Amino acid sequence: MITPVGGGAAGVQNVAGNGQLAADNGRWESGMARAVVIGAGIGGLTAAVALEQNGWTVTVFEQAASIEPVGSGLAIAPNALRALDTIGVGDDVRKLSAIQGEAGIRRPDGRWLSRTSAEEAKQRYGEPTVLLLRSTLVDLLSVRLSPGALRLNSRVESVDADSGRVTTSGGAVDADLVVAADGIRSEIRKVLFPDHPDPVYAGVTSWRVVVPATGPVRASETWGRGLVFGVMPLADDQVYCYATAVVPAGQVNGDEKAELVRLFGGWHEPIPALLAAADPRAVLRHDIYSMDTPLPAFHKGKVALLGDAAHSMTPHLGQGACQAIEDAVILALHAGPAAGGLAAYTEARLGRTTRIVRRSRAIGRLTLWSSPLAVFARDGAMSLAGKLGPNVAFRQFDEVFNWRPPV
Repeated sequence: MITPVGGGAAGVQNVAGNGQLAADNGRWESGMARAVVIGAGIGGLTAAVALEQNGWTVTVFEQAASIEPVGSGLAIAPNALRALDTIGVGDDVRKLSAIQGEAGIRRPDGRWLSRTSAEEAKQRYGEPTVLLLRSTLVDLLSVRLSPGALRLNSRVESVDADSGRVTTSGGAVDADLVVAADGIRSEIRKVLFPDHPDPVYAGVTSWRVVVPATGPVRASETWGRGLVFGVMPLADDQVYCYATAVVPAGQVNGDEKAELVRLFGGWHEPIPALLAAADPRAVLRHDIYSMDTPLPAFHKGKVALLGDAAHSMTPHLGQGACQAIEDAVILALHAGPAAGGLAAYTEARLGRTTRIVRRSRAIGRLTLWSSPLAVFARDGAMSLAGKLGPNVAFRQFDEVFNWRPPV
């Protein structure tokens, strides 16, 4: 018996409730490929859209009873933009996003350690990184689903990997493909690979909040002693702020905004002004976990794991959502025996995502340093690399950003 956590989605209009599984059997005509997606987060919704466009009949089960906007932003890197182009969403994302212009790493006193520009990124990768609200991307994906495809308030209770039978709180349905996009604490992953180690705490907690712009803001990430504060300008005069700190897992505060002010209120502008403008009720806090031991495969039987369920990673390369998007379009490409099946999906995704998880984790470990001597050496190395030009800064992203989906 499993009760996986759904991925969550914001602003969804194309919704049906419980008690409609019988309608699925009518929708799923004889001979049509049938897929169930578990979790309506970005990876699950992207997979659902891609599978429908490839001729599958899809139902998405999300355990949440209602969909609320999530107050966080996303950086969509060139690799993920290309993946979204394959399902016709890329151009809409570009229209509704802010382009990441000059960006880089700073010290708490405001001095830049390294900087890059959108022009340099576009010249190197063909696309800049764009910034938008998570809820905006969820809306763009959800409206492309067929009517009735998304089922809220539908908790998945069990999955049979051999037969493809999915039992939910509303009944059972048989599928040719089950996509487990049920997040970092995936219960389906535990059923498929019961002896595999769970994701481990990365040593830091994170805060996220979207605030109104207090003036012109440039994208940046500021590194201190065991502390990070990031700023991402969004469209419509909004700014996405995120922060991390080294604390024990599970620690919470009564007032998370006050904790952010305590940690970062003395750092360079615009950080204090942005924190002052933040709504305390909008501040989100989550501990960060990483799948340090890669799975042996991303599939078993008729079930494929996707996104955080397959390869949860720290946010230090900004690739969590981007890799889930890549997973989704590659899964849709390979799903079905004529396209190589789920073994081909594992082969295409396991090695790449493992490298990205490890690289992101390595960068994250640098942000944990708190010794003054270690931080001085780290900042000096980044400053020297910055003086050598953007090629040095970009080099660590080349393998990630240059990815292109197969034609």
